[in-house]
Amino acid sequence: MPKIFHCDFEVFGTVQGVSFRLYTQKQAKQLGIRGWCLNTPKDTVIGQIEGPEESLAEMKKWLANTGSPTCRIDKAIFGLVEELDSYTYENFTIRE
Repeated sequence: MPKIFHCDFEVFGTVQGVSFRLYTQKQAKQLGIRGWCLNTPKDTVIGQIEGPEESLAEMKKWLANTGSPTCRIDKAIFGLVEELDSYTYENFTIRE
């Protein structure tokens, strides 16, 4: 069983109203990442991601550099990466 890692994230820029959360969910599913994302009142997207180390690194890179086709990412901040004993989430969800 591969080790599972977890971290929080926040993405700044033009990330609301551009399907950012939908594309994030799609990318997470492709990489086998679990967690969630949510629009904030300050026009950022926050969330938590968890999965194997390599997939987590890919997801972080995607959140920081790619995002949805019409978004503009100014910066992405990631919390401390911590190892988990087991998954917290069943899949990746978009929270309202």
